[in-house]
Amino acid sequence: MAQPLWTPDPARIAGSQIAHFIGHLNRHNGLSLQGFDDLYRWSLEDCETFWSDLWDWSGVIAAAKGETVLQHPGRMPGARWFPDARLNFAENLLRRSDHGTAVVFRDETDARRSLSHAELYQRVAELASALRHFGIRPGDRVAGYMPNIPETLIGMLATSAVGGVWSSCSPDFGVHGVVDRFGQIAPRVLLSADGYRYNGKRLDCLERVGVIASQIDSIEQLLIVPHLEDNPDLSRLKGARLLADSVDTGTTDIHFEQLPFDHPLYILYSSGTTGVPKCIVHGAGGSLLQHLKEHRLHTDLGDGDLLFYYTTCGWMMWNWLVSALASDCSILLYDGSPTAPKPEHLWDIAEQEGVSAFGASAKYFAALEKAGVCPGKSHSLQRLRSVLSTGSPLTHESFDYIYRDIKQDLQLSSISGGTDIISCFALGCPVLPVYKGELQCRGLGMAVEIFDTDGTPLPRGKGELVCTRPFPAMPIGFWNDPDGKRYHDAYFARFENVWAHGDFAELTEHDGMIIHGRSDAVLNPGGVRIGTAEIYRQAESLDEVLESICIGQPWQGDVRVVLFVRLRDGVTLDDELRDRIRRRIRENTTPRHVPSKILQVSDIPRTISGKIVELAVRSIVMGEEVQNRDALANPQALELFRDLPELQT
Repeated sequence: MAQPLWTPDPARIAGSQIAHFIGHLNRHNGLSLQGFDDLYRWSLEDCETFWSDLWDWSGVIAAAKGETVLQHPGRMPGARWFPDARLNFAENLLRRSDHGTAVVFRDETDARRSLSHAELYQRVAELASALRHFGIRPGDRVAGYMPNIPETLIGMLATSAVGGVWSSCSPDFGVHGVVDRFGQIAPRVLLSADGYRYNGKRLDCLERVGVIASQIDSIEQLLIVPHLEDNPDLSRLKGARLLADSVDTGTTDIHFEQLPFDHPLYILYSSGTTGVPKCIVHGAGGSLLQHLKEHRLHTDLGDGDLLFYYTTCGWMMWNWLVSALASDCSILLYDGSPTAPKPEHLWDIAEQEGVSAFGASAKYFAALEKAGVCPGKSHSLQRLRSVLSTGSPLTHESFDYIYRDIKQDLQLSSISGGTDIISCFALGCPVLPVYKGELQCRGLGMAVEIFDTDGTPLPRGKGELVCTRPFPAMPIGFWNDPDGKRYHDAYFARFENVWAHGDFAELTEHDGMIIHGRSDAVLNPGGVRIGTAEIYRQAESLDEVLESICIGQPWQGDVRVVLFVRLRDGVTLDDELRDRIRRRIRENTTPRHVPSKILQVSDIPRTISGKIVELAVRSIVMGEEVQNRDALANPQALELFRDLPELQT
């Protein structure tokens, strides 16, 4: 049996919030739960008591909770949580008004700002008053075209405080990508920065903002946040004004609208690389309760901790990050490239600020290792207790790298969920060991299973990741989907009354989980299903290979595996390197994983949140066009895959 890379010591287990929660449950319910495994099983057997007690133990602030926890428990979609509750999301994140640090902001220029809880409350009060003056009422949409700066957080909290619905895109989205998103939801207010910084460049947004505002007729107020300039020139923007000139600086208190548990809070978007992005509507209560569970129980965050996650405001990890304020945790916001002005820049900040939990994409950690960065040797990271990774599967090699070159004594949490649920199906646990290549556990209260293609549960083996019971963070639905058909078809059409998430995964002997990639990108040579992550891990373990992307190409009545690789500068793909890649894949997987074709490319297309786009590459290879290229960070990279003569033989 595999040995764990890390095991929490008894003192850490005893002091964890999950241990305290188990004690609370045992005392109040006459239970005798002994550890996480007992807690997980009970959270499914008595899910209503689990979520109700989590509400009480976490101190959810609400005008009413109600007696009913779950209506229609056997219906997906259709289940309804806490139907009589009334609460406000922002009120829970602004629960503190003291002078302790709430938010720290850093960027690639080493600029620094911070806001205390009292200052954050005041700034939100001022903007919330202005939004009410603008006529924003519960259900109205406010959109942010913003970098990851404190004003974005303030905009979201003020919108939530008055009952509005917040939606954001990062400023590296092009005009069409923004209009494709915001144009569907008809926001009344658009909040935008004058620009942002990335990789040493200052990038102006005002021209694009003007075009966006002119194409979305619903926008009544255009508010500009100075970020690059103290006094940006707004003369080219019709009706625009500075945020500071619009807020009510005399306001010191907030009237928090008390709204139903499932009142819309956020509208997030699917990637939009295969069609117009889906507008996914998330409720206030479900997002709050799920994030409280994930921050406090699965990540062990609380008062005195500082959480950092490298993310843009267009990725759901931003929404996940800022919710940590409801767990009395401080948060660190960062704007810019994660590796500018040097690869270890984020670790400089982690050391200076005393980060407790550090999160980034799996690709970031792989890139650090390739660059030879060893933060554990160059930085003092005494306060760092956990590292989190998501966006794609974290490879076995990255597990080794983090424990070898960052820190030995920490909880490494590879987590997986998505924009669809604004949270996780599988994630970390501070009282369980960490095994190489595995997500530690399934989320509490989440009935996650693996099905084969016929819907039969697989205790072991690879298949479809599903959730067989309702959970509070299920979306309310899709925007402009009055009969719910698009929402149903997206998640519930494959298996009746079961959420099918679209991940190809397996449960391990430790009751952990391995994610092998997206189901729609699964390869099927000879009728055998293969996850792309298994191929990436082996190919990218070679020093020459920086990144790879794999597709299945229809060929002679079957499917052949085609692997594209991006190599280090100065390295050329020759037969010797091809043979080494194939040998590494064959020795560590199966012969069916071995690519029929291996081709070199100079870039690999990815979404703005950093995920590679296998389906888009497959479409280009097959001669099809890819719509909504503005959803990509580097759409020009798609042309590298068009009309390749090597794929015609």
